[in-house]
Amino acid sequence: MIKDSRKAIVSWALYDWANSAFATTVMAAFFSIFFSSYWSLDQDSSVTTFWLGVANSVESLIVAILAPMLGAIADSGSYRKKFLVFFAFLGALLTGCLGMIHAGAWVAAMFVYIIANIGFAGANIFYDALLPTVASEKKVDFVSALGYSLGYIGGGLLFLVNVLMYLMPTVFGLPDDGGISAVKASFVMVAIWWIVFSLPIFLFVKDDKKDDGLTIGKAVRKGIDDVKTTLHNLRSLKMTALFLVAFWCYIDGVDTIIRMAVDYGASLGFPSESMIVALLITQFVAFPSALVYNIFGKKVGHKRAILIAIGAYGLISIIGCFMTNVWQFYILACMIGLFQGGIQALSRSYFTRFVPKGREAQFFGFYNMLGKFASIIGPFLVGAVTLVTGSHRVGILSLVLLFLVGGILLYKVDEEAGIRATQEFSLMEKNA
Repeated sequence: MIKDSRKAIVSWALYDWANSAFATTVMAAFFSIFFSSYWSLDQDSSVTTFWLGVANSVESLIVAILAPMLGAIADSGSYRKKFLVFFAFLGALLTGCLGMIHAGAWVAAMFVYIIANIGFAGANIFYDALLPTVASEKKVDFVSALGYSLGYIGGGLLFLVNVLMYLMPTVFGLPDDGGISAVKASFVMVAIWWIVFSLPIFLFVKDDKKDDGLTIGKAVRKGIDDVKTTLHNLRSLKMTALFLVAFWCYIDGVDTIIRMAVDYGASLGFPSESMIVALLITQFVAFPSALVYNIFGKKVGHKRAILIAIGAYGLISIIGCFMTNVWQFYILACMIGLFQGGIQALSRSYFTRFVPKGREAQFFGFYNMLGKFASIIGPFLVGAVTLVTGSHRVGILSLVLLFLVGGILLYKVDEEAGIRATQEFSLMEKNA
């Protein structure tokens, strides 16, 4: 496939538009609200926070274990797009199933949510791994940012419709039952949206073809061997390894804030309508910010721009600990929107500089694995600290440590040394 093709770039970026509906409507908003107010209505709020953290952590653990092996398998047999299709359909199908779970069935809701998250995260491994096939090094930063920006606006638009359904159900022909029917319908709409807008990447983005002729079975065995080899070779790719550990730490805090913000706002007594408005603010601020932050990254340097975003997230955690009013929650929503897309897009494109050619899916498997392992620690940490101390504020404040450690490690990454080591690694493999 020819790199920098407009059709391929737009088709690739539209997948972010497609799956971000899950991240906004389901993950960030309605699942948290519905879990505490419908599926586990009789539970104490601190217990609900704990189990929500457990659900996110279990999903993350499963994906973390599978991610590097799946990436290696995809690289071995050119199965990237096939795995993307499989996991996208899995996530969408289980998201639709959330709309069929009855009140009080919190165990079933957790199980279905975990599988839907596995589909969401698993598909992202192969979506990320296709980035170097559609964009050259010259355009990879822009294309990565374009994906995130389309994701924010796409996810935000459907979320806006879902919010209006929740606030004014009769206008949409739904019963006025406290938003229950609206939320269930929203889960089904997300599933349909996800599949429909995934069609362009399914149809117009081509995977790199390899002549190894590996069957799935042989690719599995070779994939496992490749994972072992990669773990060994990371010793010589020290800057790649250092960046991955830094990413592990700081993205932990980012993902935890995304997943737990609504639950935290509910614990402070903020009305659900205000929290939904805050999420909408985040989405629509993040849309232009993701692209603008890419320009900012080019001016000050990608590493420096990521470090600034990490510092901003640390400040957000501190402010969040002490906030008492809804208007402060709105200000934090604006701050998160300013930096969320930037830190995600720049981290993904910055990592491409440290990935050996031909090993994209495998290394992005590690990239997503560490991101998911981080997502195990963060939600569980917030949930456990909240349960032990009885204070949601102390729980959210614990995230500052993750941003601090991640920032220090990233500061030590030597980009030039990392690129040289990656090129030498690729040359060695080619000559082997």
